[in-house]
Amino acid sequence: MKSVIMIAYFFPPEGSAGVYRPLRFVRQLSKIGWSTTVVSADPYQCERYDPELLTMVPKETDVIRVRATDPWQAFQAWRGSRVQSELSGAPVEKVEGLRAKHHAPLRSRIREAIRSAEAYYYLPDLRRPWIRPAVNATSVVCGRKHPDILWATLGPVSSGVVALKTSQRTGIPYVLDFRDPWELAYYESELRRSKSISRLAYRNMYELLKGAHAVIFLFPRMAECYWNVYRGALKADKIHIIPNGYEGTIENFQMANPEKCSILYTGTLATYRYDTLLQAVKNLKNSDPNFANRLRLLFVGDAMEEMARDANALGISDIVETSPPIPYAQVMQLQRDAHAFLILGRKPERRGHELVAGAKLFSYFKARRPILGVVPGDETKRILLDVGIQTIANADSVSEIVDRLKQIVMGWSEGNLAALLPNREACERYSVEPQTVALTQALEGLPASKPFIPGSVDIPSSLRDEIRSGNLLHRAG
Repeated sequence: MKSVIMIAYFFPPEGSAGVYRPLRFVRQLSKIGWSTTVVSADPYQCERYDPELLTMVPKETDVIRVRATDPWQAFQAWRGSRVQSELSGAPVEKVEGLRAKHHAPLRSRIREAIRSAEAYYYLPDLRRPWIRPAVNATSVVCGRKHPDILWATLGPVSSGVVALKTSQRTGIPYVLDFRDPWELAYYESELRRSKSISRLAYRNMYELLKGAHAVIFLFPRMAECYWNVYRGALKADKIHIIPNGYEGTIENFQMANPEKCSILYTGTLATYRYDTLLQAVKNLKNSDPNFANRLRLLFVGDAMEEMARDANALGISDIVETSPPIPYAQVMQLQRDAHAFLILGRKPERRGHELVAGAKLFSYFKARRPILGVVPGDETKRILLDVGIQTIANADSVSEIVDRLKQIVMGWSEGNLAALLPNREACERYSVEPQTVALTQALEGLPASKPFIPGSVDIPSSLRDEIRSGNLLHRAG
């Protein structure tokens, strides 16, 4: 029996978006006869606690929880819990007063100084204190189970460092799986570093890539960026492209028929752009209030407060509804009740925003509904076009968004939403079964079925000049 130890900082009962990819693959590897062990964190506080996800972890999978000792992060977790408790159930006036204090100039400057200090100290990331105990725990498990391979899912980058150091200690090779474009100036913490710290981060990532048995990226454009930024660290025949996907069978489309056409968005809003969408809803309401009255936009997840305030300020809170995060099972029920789904793109000022596609997109494919895409020219748009989605609007164009909203509402009112569904066969390419075959090729050191060819795709415009000039991360010579 082949054996793998997965190093995944985020794992159930954590319920944030980064959990679902490793969870899917652990489940699938167990089904095809692999022995699976997970080394995960025992954090001071979950980003999104969802204990129901524990029922999805295979019974035969050992999960090793490792606690890091970090007084500063322990204090931050305590403080965050206290604030959340204080806000829960508080009157609106009190919540707004606390929020105003939070954004006061002095507090904002102190917060910025703290974040800069964290970017300096926590290298490669905030999970740095977890590295040493995780290496020790993983090494012990390796001595007991003798795995064939280590597999680290990034982020955080610290998971990759655990894999590297464990490999150096035990001689067991490791595979890196990038869920996001780490160390490509995509994250705010990476931009806060001094030049010397950036050089250290660059060397660290270079070492991780160079020592890996194989490296998995979500998309060819992401791989192309790493190929150019970390020249010499990667070999083309060790690169595998495995996008996110869904688990299970695509559902049959059945159109619910409540009084309004319900378009659902699930997940965080923190880094996504929605200003033009709200403006489009306002324009639609002003120009045709009766038509707009048939529309309902429901947002469920993290960081909804600002959108709720914006919707209220625009006078569209009767159309745009928000809700805090809910358990996974409840999200699945909301998807079955929705008429269509919404996918957004990242904010355009974020470097590398073209390299990503929200993981929620693939659960949308499984739930089989029309999808409204309000996106820039990113990977999300490419995938939507790949599966035949007709309702895509440029995130810069309010008029296009209005037209796509009308298209979906008209399809609903005429009972013809099925005409807007994505192509089923195209969606099936994102099923976890073929992706697991691709993953085993990487774990076993086999070549990818579809090889990565350097230079075959363009570097996205937000990164192109800096990557070509070699200045993206203050590269060491």
